[in-house]
Parts: sequence; structure tokens; C-alpha cells
Amino acid sequence: MTSGAHRGRDGGRPPVIDAHVHLDPVIGGDPPGPGAPWCDRDPVELAAELDAAGVRAVVDLDGGWGEPILRRRLRIFKPVLADRYFCFGGVSWSDWERAGAAFPERAARRLQAQVADGASGLKISKALGLHVRDDRDRRVPVDDERLAPVWETAAELRIPVLIHTGDPVAFFEPGQGGEDLPILRAHPEWNLHGRETPGRDVLAAELSRLVGRHPATTFVSAHLANLGDAFDRLSALLGQHPNLFVDTGARFDEIGRDPGSARRFFLSHPDRILFGSDFPVSRDTYDVFFRLLETDDEFTLPAALTTTGRKSSARGLGLPVTVLERVYAGNALRLLPGR
Repeated sequence: MTSGAHRGRDGGRPPVIDAHVHLDPVIGGDPPGPGAPWCDRDPVELAAELDAAGVRAVVDLDGGWGEPILRRRLRIFKPVLADRYFCFGGVSWSDWERAGAAFPERAARRLQAQVADGASGLKISKALGLHVRDDRDRRVPVDDERLAPVWETAAELRIPVLIHTGDPVAFFEPGQGGEDLPILRAHPEWNLHGRETPGRDVLAAELSRLVGRHPATTFVSAHLANLGDAFDRLSALLGQHPNLFVDTGARFDEIGRDPGSARRFFLSHPDRILFGSDFPVSRDTYDVFFRLLETDDEFTLPAALTTTGRKSSARGLGLPVTVLERVYAGNALRLLPGR
């Protein structure tokens, strides 16, 4: 697609499912949008915004923060949006200290109950690998074998596991420029410099081992597996694990910064990438992301839509419609239960 051929909101774009949203920015850690959070507004307003943006459905990951949130979201949004709204459950890691060795089985049973309540998948936050501690106060690695009941239950229920592992390398290593990132000044809790946490490469290796040990479970690694600065490495990871997918959430500046490598990655793995924004639902925001994927325009991503918190030069990928059809919705439809 050439410059200036950006599709409008007139139905010319393939259907879109945003596979990574947070309807409460406080929970999701995203910058707040204008007005009240969507979870506190009439769901008809969300439907209207999605219609205006040309987005068919959303996957809300906030249900991973607890059953009360999951049940409330389903109660609010399902009656209005029906099959346009999906919500994922989660694991309450703080229960490990109290439950001890019984924790993994209890977490698996809770997942079964969440799916019975209406959850369409399982969200695992980046706390696993970075901050989760077991009942002996030891770090729980991403590939901890004790958690096998959780992954096996997800496979039995035929639901995807959306897993956020690690963060951009600059969040770990000052030498990568992270010591002066506006995003880390805004979110000091994300700054891992000098902390007793494993590095990005250790976490990436743990993720690879986890996915390899559970081939019957479908994993979606959020944020391009935090390897958006190394598309060759990310491509090799997908080649190694046929049960692994990635989403694009909040890594659009990395896509636009190296459009040649990014485009080759999308063309090589069109069946393994899910469109996800990880930014407050907004028709104007979606237009920026659509421009990045659909055109070969050169433009500037605003600071509010980048990983670093700085504005970033970008060039669009100009992806063919056959790839957009799969990335925008086709792959999500394959993974969401009952679709």
C-alpha cells in the first residue's frame, strides 16, 4: 500500500480485534485517556467508540487481577457487546505464601471456575519471573515446573494464555539508555536498574523453556515477547515453538523504527501475530496504529504512544491485505474459545 492510501472507517479495512486492552488504565498501567475509565461508563459508549474506530471486538485483560473485576466486567459489557467483548482471568500469586505446595493445583481450579464464569483466556502478568515469590520466599521462574497444572488446565479448557515476560532491555540495563527514559520517570516501579531481578535474556530463555515443555498449551507472548528490537531473534523463537504467538501491544515504535526487519517478520509469520494496542481505546489512537501497518508513510509517533515516552520517527510497513486479515482478526478468532 502506497503513501496516502490509508484506509478510512468506511468498511474498507479487514475486521479488527484488539487482543490487548485495559479498560481501567490504573489497572493496566497505561496512560489515562480522557474522561472516566471505560469500565465506569455506559458500555454503549464503548460500543460507539469501537464502531467509529472500525474495531470489531476487544480482549480485556483486567480480569486477570481478580475474580471480582472479572465478574463485574462480564456483567457490565457482555449484555451490550456480546461476542464483541472477551475478558481473561488470572492467577492470584499472593496466595502462594498461604497455600504452600497446594498453590498450583488451587490456581488451576480457580482458572476452571473463572472460565465457567465466562473468562475466555488466562492473563499472566510480568510479575511471574520478576517479582513472584513462593512460600519459601524464593523467586519463581517463568518455567517453574510446579506451575504445570495451570498450563495443563489451560490446554484442557482450550483457552489461550497471554503471558507478559520481561520488559524492554532499556528497563534493565542503564547502558541501553534507560537511565533517562520519560516512561521510567513516570513509572519508577518499572525501572529494574540495579535491582535483584534476572535480566531480559534470562527471562526470555525461561519463556522459551516453558512454551517448549507444554506444546498442547497456546501461549501468546505480549509486547512482541519484548524482543521488538531483535526481530531475527523473535522470528527464531516462533520457529522453535509452533504453540507460541505474539501480540503487538505497546511496541509500535519498535515496529516503526526498523520497518524493514519488522515487515519481513510480519510476512514470515502472518499466522502467529495478533494485533493488540495496550493503549486506552480511542479511534484516534487506532488510526495511528493502522497507518503504521497499512501504509508506507513516514511520520512521527507521539510520545504518548511509544515504549520510551519519547516521540519517535516511524515508517509504515505497507502490509498486504492477506496479512492484515490474519493479524487484525483472523489469528485471534482461531484462539478465542467459541469463535
